[in-house]
Amino acid sequence: MKFPVALSSLGMAALLLVGCNKDGATAPVAKSYVLVETEPQGAVGVGEARKVAKDGGEITLVGRIGGSEKPFVSGMAAFTIVDPKIAPCGPAEGCPTPWDYCCEPNAVKENIATIKINDASGKPVMSGAAELLGVKELATVVVKGTAKTGDDGSLSVTAQQVFVRK
Repeated sequence: MKFPVALSSLGMAALLLVGCNKDGATAPVAKSYVLVETEPQGAVGVGEARKVAKDGGEITLVGRIGGSEKPFVSGMAAFTIVDPKIAPCGPAEGCPTPWDYCCEPNAVKENIATIKINDASGKPVMSGAAELLGVKELATVVVKGTAKTGDDGSLSVTAQQVFVRK
């Protein structure tokens, strides 16, 4: 009688490790391989990363989740980070959402990057990054991944590793 219980528990565990993409097909949840317990070495702030990143090259950067009122992309494992050298707005400045850096909009423009998380097959994970990584606005993360640079100096990174600083 213990065998069916163990089998159903195993089945439930398997379901928890699998997510759905927009086509309804199952894909491995990125958390199992993207979220790491050891901080990747050699991280630079977002502002510096934007200067040194090579399109298609590997980059390791550090930043705080933020840059807008809603830094997490809805329905997708993607978010923006801001260089830690830029201070978030404080309550004394009358800012209800300090992660939008409304008191430093010009500084954010040169110190923001978009982070994207794909599944093991390279397709975007279609679930929220906040839940996937267990983070919220202003959490500091170190991301190692592949850079995509824009002609306008923008930077996006497809994460291979995400470390959440405590």
